[in-house]
Amino acid sequence: MKSLKPPLAASAIALLLWVNPMLAHAETSVAQLPQFEPVPVSLPTNASYTLGAGDRVRIDIFIVPEYSDEYPVLVDGTLNLPLVGTVSVQDLTLEQAATRLADRYREFLVRPIVTVGLVSPRPVKLAIAGEVRQPGSYTVNLDGNRQFPTITEVIGLAAGVTLAADVRQIEIRRNYQGTPQTFSVDLWNLLREGDLSQDIVLRDGDQVFIPTATEIDAIATRQLADASFAPGDTAPFQIAVVGEVTRPGSYTVGADSEEPPTVTRAITVAGGIAPTADVRRLRLRRTTRDGTIEEVDIDLWQLLQAGDLSQDPLLQAGDTILIPEAAAIDVTEAQSLATANFSPDTIRVNVVGEVVSGGTQELPPNTPLNQALLAAGGFNNRARRSSIELIRLNTNGTVSKREIEVDLASNVNPEDNPVLLNNDIVIVNRSALSSVSDALGAVLAPVGGFFSFINFFNIFDNLLQ
Repeated sequence: MKSLKPPLAASAIALLLWVNPMLAHAETSVAQLPQFEPVPVSLPTNASYTLGAGDRVRIDIFIVPEYSDEYPVLVDGTLNLPLVGTVSVQDLTLEQAATRLADRYREFLVRPIVTVGLVSPRPVKLAIAGEVRQPGSYTVNLDGNRQFPTITEVIGLAAGVTLAADVRQIEIRRNYQGTPQTFSVDLWNLLREGDLSQDIVLRDGDQVFIPTATEIDAIATRQLADASFAPGDTAPFQIAVVGEVTRPGSYTVGADSEEPPTVTRAITVAGGIAPTADVRRLRLRRTTRDGTIEEVDIDLWQLLQAGDLSQDPLLQAGDTILIPEAAAIDVTEAQSLATANFSPDTIRVNVVGEVVSGGTQELPPNTPLNQALLAAGGFNNRARRSSIELIRLNTNGTVSKREIEVDLASNVNPEDNPVLLNNDIVIVNRSALSSVSDALGAVLAPVGGFFSFINFFNIFDNLLQ
């Protein structure tokens, strides 16, 4: 018989063994261990299962039942067999192991025919790193009907991918019979086209690496969040909202929602957008697993005007939302923003002094000065109606005070009818006449008291008479 190339010879011998073990045994000595080269393809070939520590195999030697039995592959990758002793089967396929055992038994038996079958496979130990919520090492026991895990199942064990994951370029690193191999998997094709070939079956020792996306794609992120290998729960997590919001700071979000929160929901948790915010220049800052920081520009005005959901991306743990201050406030836009769901429901303005009902007023956002005065009942008869004082706590921690000439017939404008902010204080002073009257009353109060004292004694004397 002509000598075949090693991989072809192994296949031919396997077929002959299936047809007639006695006939095929004459060629078992020809079979050599095939040499495997790195596989430069996008998906792995269906290479045969290789043995390792923890496997349990069934060895049958034709016409020698006393040497046939089940044996475990020991921790060093060897089988401890009767007659021949220790035989290494680490990283061998079942056919290769049968060939090696036949060669060893040939020293003691005449033309031995050996078959090796897998009774129970060893647990599959895998490592997963990169953009998953719980990277690390995982072990899958293949007891009962449990099949070998696929890549999406292993991602599920790691609690799902993060929203920064690039599922188009997942790397699988494998060591097959001593040769390192690397495969590329595109799970985006699985999501978009249902390509199950991308959900490959993993082997013991495989390493999965999910890289970070080069940029945040809000639309792709929403589709990824609905995938079966996305995070399976909505456990609360920390984010930060800073800048022009009512209560900037760190917040726990996701506690009362069945899906990850978005930028606008986080702003709502922070008390709502401030009237001074520039809603066209928000930034979302995200730290990836490799420590780099990604940023994406957000234009909430496009969300309000065009319904562009890509401007309201989903959040993940550790995200920071930065809301800058607007250089100038457009009154028309401010009125539109006041009705948005990420604006505060009310603001608190203190109207004190010469008004009918002074105190804290709960007002809608972007309420102008004139409306706040009317909410406090308007001026009383002692008020100076020409001007008021407005005291404001600025975002930099300073306090500003300005005098504003009041025109109750004026439209909203920064000069005489400005939009009020949360915690503004409006002071309505006394009129000049009221001030003079109060001053005279203070001066004449002791004199009036003296005359009242004299009148008391006059009345007492009249009673005695």
